Amino acid sequence: MNRLSWKSRKSLVMLLGLLALYFTIRVRKYVYETSTFLPMVPPNEPWEFIADFSNMKFLNPTITEFTITEESGNYEHWKYSVEYAENLSHWPYLANHATAHFQVRSNLKTDFYVIQSVHKTCLFLGTYCLESESEFKFSRSNLANGSICQENVEYECPAFLSAFCKREVRFQREAIMTNLQRKFLKN
Repeated sequence: MNRLSWKSRKSLVMLLGLLALYFTIRVRKYVYETSTFLPMVPPNEPWEFIADFSNMKFLNPTITEFTITEESGNYEHWKYSVEYAENLSHWPYLANHATAHFQVRSNLKTDFYVIQSVHKTCLFLGTYCLESESEFKFSRSNLANGSICQENVEYECPAFLSAFCKREVRFQREAIMTNLQRKFLKN
């Protein structure tokens, strides 16, 4: 084997290895959507309940603590920021810390309510951070008396952990919807 072809092969193997590593650890965006129907409940009630972050510890069992860091606005457009800690549902020994910014809006004329949020979640003592965005809409159902609560989440995750991230997002979102139903269907 001559020296040039050995170097070419070595370079090609290194290049292919770097490409494989890149496609394994690169961060991609994923989308998760969920919804629930709350019969006989006007849309402002679940909207108000979820907009109050102190209720998140009931809705999302992974959250362990939180602090509201900033707050402004009124009933029609309220903004606040929060720092919170949570344990992962499928790996509870790994805690993460997040900063989130919320915009809570209502349109009383159309009976439409929305909570938009942007989250920056950091793992490994803040050395690895991922972002997510959520839009949680609450509206009156046209088919039955009650509210439709719909959440769309766009989140980042390394490609090789996509199944783990999806399970985590699904667990949290389903817990929120299930606990929201428990809260409003028992009243």
